[in-house]
Amino acid sequence: MAVKTHTRRRASHSMDTVIGEAVAILDEAGEQALTFRSLAARLGGGVASIYWYVANKEELLDRASDHVLGDVVAFTDEFVDTDDPIADIRAVAVALFEAVVDRPWLGGYLMRDTGTQPNGMIVYEKLGRHVMRLGMGPRESFHGVSAVLGFVIGTATDLGQQPPAEVIDGSMTGEEYIARAADEWRELDPDEYPFIHYIVDEFAVHDDGDQFRAGLDLILDGLRRQAGV
Repeated sequence: MAVKTHTRRRASHSMDTVIGEAVAILDEAGEQALTFRSLAARLGGGVASIYWYVANKEELLDRASDHVLGDVVAFTDEFVDTDDPIADIRAVAVALFEAVVDRPWLGGYLMRDTGTQPNGMIVYEKLGRHVMRLGMGPRESFHGVSAVLGFVIGTATDLGQQPPAEVIDGSMTGEEYIARAADEWRELDPDEYPFIHYIVDEFAVHDDGDQFRAGLDLILDGLRRQAGV
């Protein structure tokens, strides 16, 4: 009598498909919405099939982050070096910022595991190569790249936070929310908060993208001065 054997059937998805769908869930509904069950349902398979590709959710998030960075790498690969390394550092930094700012889930997972995030190393190398063109020593170059990356990722993560409840439910626009906050700042005691009163009119009409680029330019101006170029 023949004995039936059961073999485990390999999942039919590709790694790129699995990670791409994970990124889609994260972009649409955030980190809490990404579970192996929700991902399997989206792919049209069972939960067990996901384990062919990643061991756990942490690895899934690392690979999702690297997937996004892959788009940054592809985009910046098209850049042509100029005669000004500071301008080239700025171009890579802005590309990274624009990839992160609309993804609140991304900031906490960027470049934390080089084993599962090779694209993170490539972005780091791209920035570092341009910094090397400034002719500074290893310590100053390391600190320079760290300052740029820290500012880009930190600012993008901050600006990409979930909007206030009033904006989400449509009871007020983002501009109205900022205007209300500015009015609250104006009510503060000017003797206790002189700086707040000094800049509140700028805060009331500021653009987040302009604010980011202005801060980045301050850092890059410091690099330029340090390098003496």
